[in-house]
Amino acid sequence: MSGTQYEIARIDDLESFPVDDEGLTWRPIRRRFDIRSFGVNAYTADGAGQRVVEEHREEDGHEEMYVVLAGRATFTLDGDEHDAPAGTLVHCLPGTLRGAVAAEPGTTVMGIGAKPGVVFEPSALEDVFVAFGHYRKGDVDRARAELEDTVAKHPDQWQGHYNFACLEALSGNPEAALDHLERAAELEPERVTKGAVEDEDFDSIREEPRFLALTGQASTTGASP
Repeated sequence: MSGTQYEIARIDDLESFPVDDEGLTWRPIRRRFDIRSFGVNAYTADGAGQRVVEEHREEDGHEEMYVVLAGRATFTLDGDEHDAPAGTLVHCLPGTLRGAVAAEPGTTVMGIGAKPGVVFEPSALEDVFVAFGHYRKGDVDRARAELEDTVAKHPDQWQGHYNFACLEALSGNPEAALDHLERAAELEPERVTKGAVEDEDFDSIREEPRFLALTGQASTTGASP
């Protein structure tokens, strides 16, 4: 893009990452163009019935616009269903309960959002999505490198350390997993410990003494007094 003021790309040519094992694909548009003023990404569902917009509300003043780029989606907005074929625009004010599922295979929905009057900051969770996309593709080294960069850029945010712990636990590195989980718990004790107890990513280290201690379960194990 050097020397030009614009860039053009097709949605199908963008890098894509699997979000789950059911065929949902994330296309990191904001990251691809290094957009700094608003968030924008797209999701493609392989099959009908798959969620392409997670059900949620934006409670902090965040505005969002969804564009159905391909296929057909069914949006549920404050309890009402709306058919949304390709070309449909859906604008949600803060507080609107929204979500959408694919009505046809290959449905792609782009989401655009920002908070009025606030300088936009890209979410570090984008880097986590990329890391686990590499992991699901079988490239653990690239996943680890991505999370190393994320933690280096945001050393005091618990989410990076927590997700790094998940990756290491899934990859069979218990000590590294526990080190990152311990740091995450230092930054956000209640949320991390509760989340770790319920998180299947930690199944491989669930009986480790350090894990039990970090999650407040140590007293439930061992010999009776």
